[in-house]
Amino acid sequence: MAAKKKNITTFNEHLDKRYGKRGTLKRIEFEIKAKAFLIGELIKNERHVAKLTQEQLADKIGAKKSFISRIENGKTDIQLSTLYRILEMGLGKKVELRVR
Repeated sequence: MAAKKKNITTFNEHLDKRYGKRGTLKRIEFEIKAKAFLIGELIKNERHVAKLTQEQLADKIGAKKSFISRIENGKTDIQLSTLYRILEMGLGKKVELRVR
């Protein structure tokens, strides 16, 4: 008995369908938001590893707790200088930037 073929799509095919092909404005906007979310998750994880609260991290870099919260939730854009300040000054990490 022949098995029915299921309509299975890859994640990239799903993104193409929902947000357009890579390089389109809608896809670029989605990828920017996704990367902001990823940066927020990275900061949140490193903050937990350092056993710091959002308020403690904010105090170390001269910011407000609400600012750290917005970054961790991907709700605000973050300047590169702020990213360095959070990770290097606040969390004692070393940031390396790579462009592909």
